[in-house]
Amino acid sequence: MNRYDFLFLFNVKDANPNGDPDAGNLPRIDPETGQGLITDVCLKRKIRNYVEIRFPDETEDSSCKRHEIYFADHAVLNTTHERAYAYAEEKTVQKKLPKNAQKAQQITDFMCRNFYDIRTFGAVMTTEVNCGQVRGPVQVSFARSLDPVVSSEHAITRSSVTNKRDLEKERTMGRKFTVPYGLYLAHGFVNPFLAEKTGFDDDDLELLWESLVNAFQFDQSAARPAGSMATRKLIVFKHDSKLGNAPSHKLFETVKVTKNCGDKPPRAFSDYTVEIEKSAVPAEVEVIEKP
Repeated sequence: MNRYDFLFLFNVKDANPNGDPDAGNLPRIDPETGQGLITDVCLKRKIRNYVEIRFPDETEDSSCKRHEIYFADHAVLNTTHERAYAYAEEKTVQKKLPKNAQKAQQITDFMCRNFYDIRTFGAVMTTEVNCGQVRGPVQVSFARSLDPVVSSEHAITRSSVTNKRDLEKERTMGRKFTVPYGLYLAHGFVNPFLAEKTGFDDDDLELLWESLVNAFQFDQSAARPAGSMATRKLIVFKHDSKLGNAPSHKLFETVKVTKNCGDKPPRAFSDYTVEIEKSAVPAEVEVIEKP
């Protein structure tokens, strides 16, 4: 596998893309610029969720599932780690890897081989049942909106009550928060040297692209209704060597996103123009646009 850089462009309309639990679930905003923010953890969760529904048939008794998700809902990590020790025929020792380096590596390799998100993003698995640490080959930045966004607040009411004694009381009031519109941009990188260590291969890479293209298709909720978030561009820079043929920031600078709606606030992807200055991209770097 060679080195890859990628740029992920998606929009948000009348939705809360990534509420901040420390701020009453308000959409995350850079207080100095007013630009919207979405954490890398949120974006990785979209990928994990897609992979999980993409491969529902890998049963519990499969010898190697390849596409399990380590950080899954209701997962008990120590119980998951015990599977690796059972595979290596080793007994667990509180918070310690086996003294035998070969056995320790066998346990960590089992986790990489079976869990897509460990193989891709890495994981710190030093719990009471220690499976080591893995540095993943794929990293994704925070997403930032290209222009300032406004956090809209909406009052809502609940017509039902919890108890009979509350029948005569006023109905419960609540709040919802949305971003009227925002075009967000995130950057990513695939490290081929770490891919060799975790076993991240070409099939895993294609699944990563597929997951990003479809990241919001099965993520609908009351905060993110159908169609409110959509992948608009996934631009991949494929180097012809492991070391790469150009700095990441130089490649990202060849992508120009400009607003074309004048002084009006943007409210659709058509209010922007996306262009790639391909003449500034080295011949040894292939530009791939998805979808």
